[in-house]
Amino acid sequence: MVENAKLLEMYRQMLAIRFFEEKVFELYGQNLVPGTIHLYTGEEAVAVGVCANLRKDDYITSTHRGHGHCIAKGARLDKTMAEILGRKTGYCKGKGGSMHIADFSIGMLGATAVVGAGIPIAAGAGLSIKLRGTDQVVACFFGEGASNQGTFHEGINLAAVWSLPVVFVCENNLYAMGTRQSRVMAIENVADRAVAYGIPGVVVDGNDVLAVYEASRVAVERARQGEGPTLVECKTYRQKGHSRFDAATYRPREEVETWLKKDPIARFQTRLFEIGILTETEAQNMVQEIKRSVDEATKFALESPFPEPEEALEDVYAEKGGAGAK
Repeated sequence: MVENAKLLEMYRQMLAIRFFEEKVFELYGQNLVPGTIHLYTGEEAVAVGVCANLRKDDYITSTHRGHGHCIAKGARLDKTMAEILGRKTGYCKGKGGSMHIADFSIGMLGATAVVGAGIPIAAGAGLSIKLRGTDQVVACFFGEGASNQGTFHEGINLAAVWSLPVVFVCENNLYAMGTRQSRVMAIENVADRAVAYGIPGVVVDGNDVLAVYEASRVAVERARQGEGPTLVECKTYRQKGHSRFDAATYRPREEVETWLKKDPIARFQTRLFEIGILTETEAQNMVQEIKRSVDEATKFALESPFPEPEEALEDVYAEKGGAGAK
């Protein structure tokens, strides 16, 4: 049974991700975001459900659609927004941007724009945990499109062979950019591939945060006890296009409407109302509080300076006499 306080915190985090992404979308329309953006809107239950089982010293690896992962793992809204806007107060001093946010202090090993690249990184982090003899866990987020990459098979195979403490989380939103899963995979579930590596494979409703929480709880506990990796597939749906300029016209209107009715935040809110731990007034107050936090984070970012040109090579090379120096 999940404690009431934890349920409310999960709801709060889902709202924070949703409103944060809506603000990023707005700022992008004002030409304030360098590069492009890939929004997490509609998939909030996955990041929150998984990260609710992790400790601060556990790790995650992320993707090009990584803002939600960062926030769910404990990233500050102001520093995350500053990074997205390319400001030097951001997590990577404004040099990483939307698709390359990292903060080792909260276990966020980094997002990457390269599809499937986080999988071998997660396996490497899992190996470091095993070699150091700690009970940490790595949660590795990736999409169903990444499951057709060689890195997927290589990373999971090594994690299975070496019994590494990694939870592989497939966020299956049905489309790899504009390509539907059924056109490139002869199986319905990515999790069915787990049998090839001798590890558990679980399919869960990715728009039900409690279902995600429970499935990942079992996987995290298994990993923490030294029993190896699990492949958890979360069936979900992005409510926006692949990126800012994708109108997603390849998706049938009926399909979109069906999934919008399964909105993970609305579903969770209804459940909290039903079990009596949240009222409509409390929900409205929480919404206003979080929107203020997002506005304050945006103000912080917009008032922060850009990196100076002469800072371009800072943090790129190791300092003389540092680690690895001869």
